[in-house]
Amino acid sequence: MRESRATVIVPGSLETRTGGYEYDRRIVAGLRARGWRVDVQELDASFPRPTVTALAHAARVLAAIPDRTIVLIDGLALGAMPAEVEREATRLMLVALVHLPLAAEIGLDPATAAALEASERRALAAAAQIVVSGHPTLETLAAYGIERDRLAIVEPGTDRAPLALGSRGGPLELLCVATLNAGKGHEILIRALAQMTNRNWHLTCAGSLTRDPSAVERVRATVRCAGLDDHVTLADELAADALAACYHRADVFVLATLHESYGMAVAEALAHGLPVVSTMTGAIPKLVTDGAGVAGIIVPPRDQLALVDALTQVVGDERLRKTLADGARKVRDRLPSWEDAAAKMAAVLGRLVPVI
Repeated sequence: MRESRATVIVPGSLETRTGGYEYDRRIVAGLRARGWRVDVQELDASFPRPTVTALAHAARVLAAIPDRTIVLIDGLALGAMPAEVEREATRLMLVALVHLPLAAEIGLDPATAAALEASERRALAAAAQIVVSGHPTLETLAAYGIERDRLAIVEPGTDRAPLALGSRGGPLELLCVATLNAGKGHEILIRALAQMTNRNWHLTCAGSLTRDPSAVERVRATVRCAGLDDHVTLADELAADALAACYHRADVFVLATLHESYGMAVAEALAHGLPVVSTMTGAIPKLVTDGAGVAGIIVPPRDQLALVDALTQVVGDERLRKTLADGARKVRDRLPSWEDAAAKMAAVLGRLVPVI
């Protein structure tokens, strides 16, 4: 008899509002909907730079899990505790879930990046299986020398959503959904918008203002220096209904992100039928230029001049916006669902289910 059972380990609260935690939540819910018994264990929020106390707690959590249990560990935790996972690797079936390699975090100094890469390489060597949420991460880990048969890709799903209504008069509503941190490119976006002669727009940035205070202060300063206080709203994290309202009244989705594994926020914007201006990273080029239609303009990360040009085109040309919105409406019907993602994850984990 085969029993489908797993423990999922995350750093901090599973309810944290980021793309990675949304992925984790939806996979847990999807596995449970498919009949899996899933136990969730939350570690200290200090990961991926854990305190000594946090590491001791993580060791106790792992030690308490019964032998031969499938344990899916978010990479923010796993990569930072190599000794703890090595200790349990012979009796647990450890599965790493890597959204973005630890050393790929934007803004790290070379020494810190090297230390994180070494730690993560060691931890990944102890995993029976490694699941990544995007092709760039797959390529990075393959370059680490990890055997291809231990790597699997399970891309995120996207909820079906109502089509955006748009601003319908007045300034165009631009929407950016991303935690304000060094990697999401908010400063570049603000500077690009400041270079436009057309000021018939309003930007709402929906995303946490507490996870990277220094980045938030830089964004605020950039807004002030550009004289855009009346054009930019930093809305912080929004509840689901408030965020849905932002999508509903948006005309264009903008994201100047520097590095993504996939690009869940872009996929969500496409699900609302919004034209997109974003960057060539993660799955964003594939999402925006899907064979069903072209839904936006993408530019190289950090290329402010190219971003200015893209924004100027989309903001200033109503016919272009309509063409791109038509493309988004075609793409939205081809987006994978969370049920698809859960089915793929179940298939990966199912290969490890022990025969009892």
